[in-house]
Amino acid sequence: MAEVFLRRLSRWQAEAQREAFADLYVESYRGAQGEEFHSRQSFLQRFAEHVQHPGFDMTIAGDPALVGFAYGFPPDRDGEWWQGFVGGLPQDLEEHTASGQVFAVVELLVLPTHRRLGVAGRLQDMLLSRSDAAVASVLVETPNAPALAAYREWGWSKNGEVRRRQDHMLSVLESWGRRLAD
Repeated sequence: MAEVFLRRLSRWQAEAQREAFADLYVESYRGAQGEEFHSRQSFLQRFAEHVQHPGFDMTIAGDPALVGFAYGFPPDRDGEWWQGFVGGLPQDLEEHTASGQVFAVVELLVLPTHRRLGVAGRLQDMLLSRSDAAVASVLVETPNAPALAAYREWGWSKNGEVRRRQDHMLSVLESWGRRLAD
């Protein structure tokens, strides 16, 4: 297997390559639960919204073909990211959110052929390295045991549970966080 190289993309570069990201997204989630959520069109709609967020940042991995990507942005204080949090936000997370000190990792994926090679961890590290936020946050689908194990291994800890209704289905997500700066 060829060496995998990482690089950052500007918002403009990300928008220009959105079709390639959608293809990779579909390939990465092929056969996963929630097929409707993992559709190409749903990804393209979400990505078009996400890339417009202030503070949007993206890192890609290639060998040289695209094999993975990660992106995120600081979520709005009262935005969708925090909706459906069971029992409310933990106090420390709420304080960081109120002061704009949270960076949300919205998407992190790697092709199945390149998993368990450290690519996802490198993507995550590079994405978070430029953030001046105090805390990183991620929402993980509960049936995604490999992702939950990876975040645990990378030093993230569970903040709570988020329940959302999407496309007439109830989604249960786990909220995980990681301190970035003191």
